[in-house]
Amino acid sequence: MTNISSMIDQKDEERNMGIINPKDIKMNSQRYYRYMGSLTVPPCTEGVIWTLNTKVKTVSKDQVKLLREAVHDYAEENARPLQPHNSRDVYLYGPGDKSD
Repeated sequence: MTNISSMIDQKDEERNMGIINPKDIKMNSQRYYRYMGSLTVPPCTEGVIWTLNTKVKTVSKDQVKLLREAVHDYAEENARPLQPHNSRDVYLYGPGDKSD
């Protein structure tokens, strides 16, 4: 929450928040979904591998409020409409499965 707080009122300022290694993200589940898609904001670049945890995590109302302040609620203007499935394959991975 400290990093998010530091971005509030910095609308036009670019901030380097460091590098996040995806392997460091704690999924709290050994099962996850993967599919090929695209970015949800312009330029909507294709070829993005989306990974979804099978377990749902929660955030507090304070965390949501802080995030909305930090992004100035631009997400409402940038949100991409739901896209058609287009016969996209969605894969479920678990222990012992190869994800590459």
